[in-house]
Amino acid sequence: MKIIIAVFCFALFPLTALAQEAPPAEAAALAGDEAAIVARVDENFDASLAMLEEIVNMNSGTMNHEGVREVGHAFTEPFEALGFKVEWLEQDDVNRAGHFQAVKKGDTGARLLLIGHLDTVFAKDGDFLEWRRDGDIATGPGVVDMKGGDIVLLYALKALDDLDLLGDAAITVIMTGDEEMSGKPIDISRKALIKAAKRADVALNFEGGGDGEVVTSRRGSSGWTLTTTGVRAHSSGIFSEDVGAGAIFEMARILDEIYEALAQEEYLTFNPGVIVGGTDVQYDKDATRGAAFGKTNVVAQKAVVDGGLRFISEEQKESARERMREIVADHRPQTGAEITFEDSYPAMTPTEGNEALLAIASDVSETLGQGPLTGNDPSKRGAADISFAAPYVAASMDGLGPSGGRGHTPEEWLDIPSVKDATARAAVLIYRLTREDAPRFQ
Repeated sequence: MKIIIAVFCFALFPLTALAQEAPPAEAAALAGDEAAIVARVDENFDASLAMLEEIVNMNSGTMNHEGVREVGHAFTEPFEALGFKVEWLEQDDVNRAGHFQAVKKGDTGARLLLIGHLDTVFAKDGDFLEWRRDGDIATGPGVVDMKGGDIVLLYALKALDDLDLLGDAAITVIMTGDEEMSGKPIDISRKALIKAAKRADVALNFEGGGDGEVVTSRRGSSGWTLTTTGVRAHSSGIFSEDVGAGAIFEMARILDEIYEALAQEEYLTFNPGVIVGGTDVQYDKDATRGAAFGKTNVVAQKAVVDGGLRFISEEQKESARERMREIVADHRPQTGAEITFEDSYPAMTPTEGNEALLAIASDVSETLGQGPLTGNDPSKRGAADISFAAPYVAASMDGLGPSGGRGHTPEEWLDIPSVKDATARAAVLIYRLTREDAPRFQ
């Protein structure tokens, strides 16, 4: 299936100057306000690291609601000092701590949505990990995923405010409290984020970056569950007119045909992650755990597969689902099958708007002497909160945080100088997008 890449933007937000080519890197020069911004980021750097250490030492595993709120509340006073109206958005309906939201109203330049998250994968009852620094490397829970990015977001805005350069900019900040394990249903847990995206022109996410690459596209993800049935009978009758093929043969047929039909499609992957089958089958979908009883001389009565589907666009997702339904419907003798689908993260589809934003960000990076930026290969990036905003804005980008590695492990690490680099880049980018004569959506 050939993917046609086009600009996604609503009639109310046509793309105008954002699509203009960025100036050549060799023509760029750091001067005036931008030079002052970089200097201010440097002056604030020690304070930013101190705050990062403080919040890393707050355990905020997703289900530690108290800890997630503690991290969120640590941002309240700093954002209020910048002139933002701060609100904690409770998420009791989905058994999550809630989201941090800060809003600054204005009408100059592009309307921005800046995204972070407060939670980590490190549970409250695990071995507590602390901030540790060894030269230019820091380790600790969430140090790069993504408390480091949250600090970049805050201190980029602080540098602009210190210099009275935020002006009349329209900026909404949302830091979710459940990015690592989103509350269900998604339409409730991401309602505030989607609502904010609908009011924005550009969305920027501050997940970790590095190596001259930012994220201009991400694949979406969804789930599927396939159940097959057969006639329970003595195995001596299998394949007969009355007994047929049984549930396990029907399951094998479907999985094989889906593989043959879809395995070569670019950016599309589908994975049967767990399978149980036999005479008596129990499967707990929430726990993705099951049990089965069967005998070699009994034709299997039921089989269940739980799987995932990743895609680069809604069109690709729906096309794949329809092909899977067609394959499921073509039963072997005396068998039945049913497939259901569950939405999770939408795709952050490549668009011309994202490419235009990349050109601006790359010019900023070159102006700062950090080198050019390139877009990512979407097959190598998982889903993230930016995916919920991307369908509603004309341009979006992720990977604007500091660099590091080993995320979600006790060895998670952060390159400390990259915090300053990422903060300077973000501050200058926000400045360019929110100036009176900036690229904007009208």
